[in-house]
Amino acid sequence: MSGCSKRCKLGFVKFAQTIFKLVTGTLSKDKIEDELEMTMVCHRPEGLEQLEAQTNFTKRELQVLYRGFKNECPSGVVNEETFKQIYAQFFPHGDASTYAHYLFNAFDTTQTGSVKFEDFVTALSILLRGTVHEKLRWTFNLYDINKDGYINKEEMMDIVKAIYDMMGKYTYPVLKEDTPRQHVDVFFQKMDKNKDGIVTLDEFLESCQEDDNIMRSLQLFQNVM
Repeated sequence: MSGCSKRCKLGFVKFAQTIFKLVTGTLSKDKIEDELEMTMVCHRPEGLEQLEAQTNFTKRELQVLYRGFKNECPSGVVNEETFKQIYAQFFPHGDASTYAHYLFNAFDTTQTGSVKFEDFVTALSILLRGTVHEKLRWTFNLYDINKDGYINKEEMMDIVKAIYDMMGKYTYPVLKEDTPRQHVDVFFQKMDKNKDGIVTLDEFLESCQEDDNIMRSLQLFQNVM
């Protein structure tokens, strides 16, 4: 492994840890300043101000995220293999590779096989601080694996299985073999309004916003982020 590859991997581990701090609200203003003092950003993205305007992150938060992303890997992009390595470290008792694959594809909106800092930050802004409608649209896109504008049972089953595989032996309560199928059946019973075997974006949005149980279930899976 080259020096750049090693630095890139370490950098994205730091980046993932910073994301976790943002999710849990433990990345305080003082902590941000401490992190900035520890490692100076040698190169700032030209569009930092534009990203601040387009996202829900402050300039300081963007600087911390950028330092963990691009300063550690000058290429400025992350590929799928590196993305999977990050998730493997956070879920050592399960297999996170499949879920990481689906998640990477959701971040890689242009389907280039790599994700830039701007792509990451835009998605994270929605997931962490977006409106309910924005979060649901992003989640729908994640579940719509083949990007045809619909979610079918096979796609939902693939996502649910990938999440269970990632959680591994620490999934609680212990799952029965048919649990994923039961979860998908309940999902479609509530969301497939016209019973045509697929869930449209409108059906998804309407069902989620009118059912507190579905919202809590979706939040659970979003927390895997």
